[in-house]
Amino acid sequence: MGLGTSAAVAQGGAARDTTDIKERLLSVPGVSLIEEKPYEGYRYFVLGYRQPVDHRHPSRGSFTQRFTVLHKDTARPTVFYTGGYNVSTSPSRSEPTRIVNGNQISLEYRYFTPSRPANADWSKLDIWQAASDQHRLYEALKPVYGKNWLATGGSKGGMTATYYERYYPKDMDGVVAYVAPNDVVNGEDSAYDRFFEHVGTAGCRDKLNAVQREALIRRKPLERKYADLSAAQKYTFTTIGSLDKAYEAVVLDLVWGFWQYSGEADCADVPDARTVSDQDLFAYVDEISGWSFYTDQGLEPYTPYYYQAGTQLGAPTIALPHLKGLTRYGYQPPRNFVPRSIPMRFDSRAIPRVDDWVRHHARHMLFVYGENDPWGAERFSVGRGAKDSYVYTAPGANHGANVAGLVPAERDRATARILDWAGVATAATAADPSTAAPLARYDAALDRGHQEREMTLRP
Repeated sequence: MGLGTSAAVAQGGAARDTTDIKERLLSVPGVSLIEEKPYEGYRYFVLGYRQPVDHRHPSRGSFTQRFTVLHKDTARPTVFYTGGYNVSTSPSRSEPTRIVNGNQISLEYRYFTPSRPANADWSKLDIWQAASDQHRLYEALKPVYGKNWLATGGSKGGMTATYYERYYPKDMDGVVAYVAPNDVVNGEDSAYDRFFEHVGTAGCRDKLNAVQREALIRRKPLERKYADLSAAQKYTFTTIGSLDKAYEAVVLDLVWGFWQYSGEADCADVPDARTVSDQDLFAYVDEISGWSFYTDQGLEPYTPYYYQAGTQLGAPTIALPHLKGLTRYGYQPPRNFVPRSIPMRFDSRAIPRVDDWVRHHARHMLFVYGENDPWGAERFSVGRGAKDSYVYTAPGANHGANVAGLVPAERDRATARILDWAGVATAATAADPSTAAPLARYDAALDRGHQEREMTLRP
């Protein structure tokens, strides 16, 4: 039990607020309780926070944005996690949270339901507005969690953490961005073509390419299976336009999806294109790419992502020479995955400006990529002017790359820097990074990984 106010003052320390953490959180203006869930060693809350729809004009409407708090102790550092999509309402812990043994605030990205304004004005879904959501919540919670803060996130969450740092560089004490794509010039995607020419072994690449090609050669019988599945599941195709367009989109995701979530060892499970039955081929494509994804029902939850991909973030296009003569649509643009009732216009200036800032002004930023992850083909880099910032690649890793998977010297240095930025490094760690290690024990339930399986061509 903590010292009382008088005891703390008598010993020369600042008085520590001993009010119950739930009461402290709910006393923050705009915060509301959705539910509390028990978890040993923590307090876990699902909360709502009232945000302006437009941070430039706060009086023009508001919405409730979900966030969660994994509470350890207000005397510990806090990690601000952003997934870039919906927030999970089950307790979990990002890698930096385990490293620093801290608290974790996880924020749902604006416009992902239920964190979407009524009668949404989609023009207010941009990277600055989202960064401003984080900034405003940080300012609201900083009086409660007064120690150092780190921002983190994986994939689109890593992008989100980076954009937040760019727009509000004085908020965080450090940033750990995992597998964050960086499509600086939307129309120039040759880096992806080079990636797919060299990833893995030639034998594995040839095997995957053959299966992808076979799925287009057998388009007619496999589309009949797709139509039967869609009828049984009541799938519709209004947004993308037709079952045929959805079929090709799923097939074109196959090779990308394999390398995003699998690895060289999984090549043994790739079927032989020459002998595989229609049913087994259909099932394999479903396992890797997912037949449900480009249906209306599959796309609807990700409308905010595709809107952003088509207005600021950019989206990859690759050549696929092994499919010449078999494709009808090629890689379809994000516009095809967003209802036509939502207007879209691409801003080519936003991401280059962020990229330039990171290259020359990054401070206390760590980027972690996977060697075999397609999304790492276009990545962030740091250059002259950046301070105490790093870009590391985990050998053989896919879209789940993390600090633990780095080569030992880089793993130790990254861990030591994270501890230092969080204000919890020891003198021994500062002197010898090889002594750096996560401060919290591994918990199989909490540390199962924040990066949930995401569909291909969606970071």
